[in-house]
Amino acid sequence: MPIEILIVGAGAVGAFYASRLAYAPDTQVSVICRSNYTAVKAKGFSITSPQYGDYKFVPSHTFANPDEAHQSNIQWDYIVVSTKALPDVSDESEILEGLVGDDTAIVLVQNGLGVETPYAERFPGKTVCSAVTIVSAVQTSPGIIKHNRWTRISVGPFLPHLDHGNPLFTDAKAIEQNNRFVGLLQVGGIKDADAYDHAKLQLVRWHKIAINASMNPSSVLSGGTPNGAMALDDELYRHLKGVMDEVLTTAPKVLGKPFPGEFASAEAILRSTQKNTSGSKPSMALDWEQGKRMELEVILGNPIRIARERGFEMPRLQSLYALLRKAQENRESEKAKSRL
Repeated sequence: MPIEILIVGAGAVGAFYASRLAYAPDTQVSVICRSNYTAVKAKGFSITSPQYGDYKFVPSHTFANPDEAHQSNIQWDYIVVSTKALPDVSDESEILEGLVGDDTAIVLVQNGLGVETPYAERFPGKTVCSAVTIVSAVQTSPGIIKHNRWTRISVGPFLPHLDHGNPLFTDAKAIEQNNRFVGLLQVGGIKDADAYDHAKLQLVRWHKIAINASMNPSSVLSGGTPNGAMALDDELYRHLKGVMDEVLTTAPKVLGKPFPGEFASAEAILRSTQKNTSGSKPSMALDWEQGKRMELEVILGNPIRIARERGFEMPRLQSLYALLRKAQENRESEKAKSRL
C-alpha cells in the first residue's frame, strides 16, 4: 500500500514540500488548493529551484475543498497543514473533520506558538507533529513556485504532557510516525530535515519566534522594508537585536531549559540576514500590503500571553503587538464601512 499524504494549503511552502515528498518511493501526495485550484488541477505545479532544478509536480489528486478530499474515501497516513495560523479568524482544525483516520498523523507546518493545541484538543489520541521551517519560496502566479535558498525543516511530536509528567504508552507511536515523515522528506532531497523530540522542537519554535516577532512587524511598521535592508540599517539593527534578545532570554525561563549551544544568537541571525540581497520581505509585510489579515496572534499575541502566565513580561513584543493589532482593527473597520 502506498503512503498517502494530503497537503492542506498548497501555497508556496505547502506545494514545495509536497513536490519533494512525492519523490519518496510508494508515496502518493494529494493537495487541497484554494485560489490556485483551477491552474493546479489543469497543469499541476511548476517549480524552479537553484538547488533542485526546474521540474513539474502533478499531485495524485487535486481537491478544491476538504469535502472533496473526504468524499475520495482515501485513508490518509499524513495530513500536512501549511495554511496560515489565524486563530482570531477561525479554528483551522475544524477543516480536518472527517479526514483524520485511526492511524493518521497531523503535521503542522505553521508559524508561531500554540498552533498545535486546537488540533490536539479536537483529535485526542491522534499524533500531532509540530514542524518549524525556514524556507524561501513564493508562488509568483497560480501553480508557479519559485524556491530560493533555504530548505531547513525540524519536526517533532507534540507531547505536552512531558512538560510536567511522565511518558505515555502512546508516545512511541507518535515518535515513530514523526521519524517516518522526516525520513520521507530526506528521501525527497531535503537534507536539512531533522527529527527532534518534543522539548527541543518547542525550543525551535521559540527560537523562530525571535526571528518572526522581530522581522515581521518591523517590516510592516517601517513601510515594507526588506529583511536585508532592515538588518543593514543601524537603528533598525539595534531594534531587531533588542526584540530577539528579549525572546531569547525569556524563552528558557518559560520552558525551564536553555537553548542548545548550536542555536544561532541574535547577532548571528542578523549577520546572515545582512547577506540577503534578494529584496525579500517577511510574510506579515506581504499580507499587510495585500490587504490580508496578519498572523499576529501566533507570532506576537501567544508568546506574550504564554510568558505572562508564567510571570514574565516582554515589553518590546507587547509594543509591536499593540500597535499592529490596532492598525489591523482600524483597517478592518474601514473595510466594513466601505461595504455598507
